[in-house]
Amino acid sequence: MKTIKIGLLGLGNIGTGSYKTLEMNRDEIEKSSGLDLRITKILEKDTERKRDITVSPEQFTQDPEEIFNDPDIQIVIELLGGIEPAATFMAEAMKHGKSVVTANKAAVAANYERLTNTAKENGVMFRYEASVGGGIPILNALTTVLKANKYEEVLGILNGTTNYILTQMTDYGLDYEDVLKVAQEKGFAEADPTADVEGIDCANKLSILMALTFGNYVPPTQIPTEGITGITKQNIKNAKANGCRIKLISSARMVNGKVEYAVKPMELPETHPLASVNNEFNAIFVKGNAVDELMFYGKGAGPLPTGSAVMGDVLEIAKVLAAHM
Repeated sequence: MKTIKIGLLGLGNIGTGSYKTLEMNRDEIEKSSGLDLRITKILEKDTERKRDITVSPEQFTQDPEEIFNDPDIQIVIELLGGIEPAATFMAEAMKHGKSVVTANKAAVAANYERLTNTAKENGVMFRYEASVGGGIPILNALTTVLKANKYEEVLGILNGTTNYILTQMTDYGLDYEDVLKVAQEKGFAEADPTADVEGIDCANKLSILMALTFGNYVPPTQIPTEGITGITKQNIKNAKANGCRIKLISSARMVNGKVEYAVKPMELPETHPLASVNNEFNAIFVKGNAVDELMFYGKGAGPLPTGSAVMGDVLEIAKVLAAHM
C-alpha cells in the first residue's frame, strides 16, 4: 500500500475534525483508495489542549519550515483561519512542491488569483471545497459534473448563524438581539458576530463561487454587502403578509452579458426552494442553461462536516500523486 504523508497547519476545531474524520474512517479510505494517508507533522502552538483524537508529541512542531522543507510531505492542509499568515503559508508550501487543501474562505477569497496562479506555476494542486458550504460538495460539482453548463444564476444561504437568527425571528416572532444571545449561548454565533451578521463571511464565499461559475473574480471587499442587523419584527411580518420569508442571500446572476452580484437580505416567496432552508443549515441554488435548476443542501459548518470536505479533497489529490509514484 502506498503512503501519502501530510502536513497539517492548525489543530483547532476544524483541524481536529479533519484529523478525526481520517482516523475514524481510515479502514474505508484505505479499502476504497488503496492508500495510507498519514498526517506526520502538525503546526500548532497549543499542544496541551484536550482533543478527542490521539496525537503523539512527535507530530507537533511550531516551525512551519519543518513542514515546507520535509521532502516526504506531499500535501499540506491549511486550517489556521484568518488571511495571514495562512495565505503566505499556502503559497510557500506550493513553492516547495506541495499540493494544498484548505477550508479558509477568507484567505482564499482575498488571495484567489495569487493562490491559484502559484499552484499552476509550481505544478501542484490546490483544493478548497470546504471553504464554501462546509460539508456541502458544491465546488466539486460546479467544476466537474456541471462544468458543461453556462451558469445563469447562483443563490446561496451561506451562513448558518444568520440563517438561524432569521428563522427564529420568523417562526417565533423574536427580536434580533434576543435571538443573537441565544445563538451565542448555543455556539451558533461567535462572541463577536460581526463577520457573520454583517455579511462579510457570505461575501468571502460568494467571491469564490463567482470565480468558479462565471470566471469572474471579484474581491470580497468589492461585493455590495448588507447584513441582517437592521432586520426588525415588522420587516418579518411584512414579508409574511406577502407570502415571503426573509433570508440573507448571496447572489450572482448573468444579466445582459454582465454579472450582477450582492449579499443582502431578500424576501423569497415561500415556494422558492431556499425559503424552506432553516436554522443553521446552508443551501446553494444553481441554475445552468443545460441542467436548469439544482439545489445543494446540508450542514455548512462544524468540525466533522467541514473535515469531511477537507479529507475528500486530500484523498482526490492523493490518488493523483499515487498514480505517479
